[in-house]
Amino acid sequence: MNEQRIILEMGTGNDLYGEDYTKAACRAVQDALHHSSIVLFKSLGIDHREMRVEVTIGVQHPERVDEKVVSAELPRGRAEVRVVHGGLDVHDPENATTHVIATAAVAAMLPIDGELWLLNN
Repeated sequence: MNEQRIILEMGTGNDLYGEDYTKAACRAVQDALHHSSIVLFKSLGIDHREMRVEVTIGVQHPERVDEKVVSAELPRGRAEVRVVHGGLDVHDPENATTHVIATAAVAAMLPIDGELWLLNN
């Protein structure tokens, strides 16, 4: 049985004054989650624990993100968090602060037997 992506959502999050990359990443994941609702679990009687959730976070300093904290943001499925270079740091020299902006891509994956699914044209 092949694993198929059933949903892909994107989100952004920030930490304006603390330079907390994990906080910005968590906010990006929450933003992505607030854009989706996967009703097929209840509708089709699928156990949500079968779902693998691939989370990719982009920030300027990936090493400063706690992946375990980010994975705890996911209410369903088995989370796999990967942090890559991306996002944006906006420096404010007048106030000596850096605003951290993170991006998130959240993909839900399910093992689906393609022969059981038929698309109608």
